[in-house]
Amino acid sequence: MQKKLHIKKGDTVMIIAGDSKGQQGKVLMVEKAKERAIVEGANMVSKHTKPNAKNPQGGILKKEAPVNITNLMVIDGTGKATRTGRKRDVKSDTLVRYSKKSGEVIK
Repeated sequence: MQKKLHIKKGDTVMIIAGDSKGQQGKVLMVEKAKERAIVEGANMVSKHTKPNAKNPQGGILKKEAPVNITNLMVIDGTGKATRTGRKRDVKSDTLVRYSKKSGEVIK
């Protein structure tokens, strides 16, 4: 069984280590098996492509590369990077993620 990750698709995150340190962006995709996520506008790499039907010009394209989950922190409602925890919601009786800094529920 794979472990539960603290990052989900659609989260706003901050990169806390690596070449893109300090950048913020939205998570576009999470690869659970590899424990990596693609963050919008961060960790850009150059990809050389041959001309094809989709891209008749070919050339060098810039695209996002995956970032390790351990290098990401969720941004809470106050706009600060925070650790996350899980607790049971009293009203709906379901597990929800919350910010350990401010205590508020993360969507």
